[in-house]
Amino acid sequence: MNHEGFLSQVIAPGAAFPDFVLPSAEGRLVALGDALAKGPVVLCFFRGDWCPFCRLMLGELAERLGEIEAAGATLLALTPETGGLPLTMKQRHGARFQILADVDFGVGLAAGVVYKIPPLYRGLLEASGLDFPQRHGNGAWCLPLPACFVIRPDGIIAWRFLDADFSHRPETGAIIDAVRRL
Repeated sequence: MNHEGFLSQVIAPGAAFPDFVLPSAEGRLVALGDALAKGPVVLCFFRGDWCPFCRLMLGELAERLGEIEAAGATLLALTPETGGLPLTMKQRHGARFQILADVDFGVGLAAGVVYKIPPLYRGLLEASGLDFPQRHGNGAWCLPLPACFVIRPDGIIAWRFLDADFSHRPETGAIIDAVRRL
C-alpha cells in the first residue's frame, strides 16, 4: 500500500464528515446527525475484536468514557464486523458507548479510511482462522485504518488521528484535549 498517497485521500479536518445511519450492537439504528444534535462526536474506526490493538484501545476508551462525556462529547465506535460480533465486542469491554456495524464499509469508504488487505497479509489472516467474509458479511477483504475523528456539532471535522500502522493509536488524553478545545 502506498501509505502517503492513501493517507492523503482520507477526509481531513475542516471538511464535513459524511452523515450516516448505522445499526448499533443492539440492533437499533444510530444516526450521526442525532448524536451531533447533542454536541461534538468522537468517532473511532476499529478493525475488530480479533485485533489486540483494537481491544486495548476499546478498553481504554471504556475506562475513560466519563472524561469524554464530561468534555461534552458522544463516543461512537465503528467496526466492519456484523451479526452479533459488535455486541460481543461491547460486552467484552464493558462499553457504555455505541459500537456500530459499518455495513459493507460504507462510512469508512466515504471517509477514505478503508483499504484492500494485501495478499500476503490476507494469507496470514486466513491461516490464523479469521473468516472475514463471515465476520464482515461480504467477501471484500478490506479493513479500516484505526482512524479517530473529533466532529463539531455542525458536522465539521475539528481533529483527526490517522496512521497507516495499525498498531499506532491516538492517546485518549489527546482525544479529550481535542474535544475540550472546541
